[in-house]
Amino acid sequence: MRLVWATLLGGLFAGALDIIFAFVFYGLTLGASEMQILQSVAAGLIGREEARAGGWGSALIGLGCHFFIATAMAAVFVVAARLVPLLVKRAWIFGILYGFALYAVMTYVVVPASALGPRPAPEGLQLWGALFTHVFFVGVPIALVARRFSA
Repeated sequence: MRLVWATLLGGLFAGALDIIFAFVFYGLTLGASEMQILQSVAAGLIGREEARAGGWGSALIGLGCHFFIATAMAAVFVVAARLVPLLVKRAWIFGILYGFALYAVMTYVVVPASALGPRPAPEGLQLWGALFTHVFFVGVPIALVARRFSA
């Protein structure tokens, strides 16, 4: 049960921190609404036009996808930490490294393989924002929650 709780809470915390950051950051830098941000997540599954046309329905799909992905990220770390206990003994270090790895996988594997297809990698302020949130709002919280629930 500890692995399940670590996975669920890690996904919940990371997902919540990440989406709140996205609402604030992209709201301020791009003027995007919460619905538009969530629709951009849904677009990876259902396509850009379908997501835009779907209103709050597609935004809710995006929210579900977002938390599913965050929970999957937590599950990978929790299982890895079970096999390599050093990951939770040095949770801050490995959380930071995991955040960088998550950024790379999301940017260069997941998004290009999604319905959005290949896109240019973020640059400038958006690059720094994406790195910051993947490291400090996703990787580190997942590692710290995994440490809390490690045997």
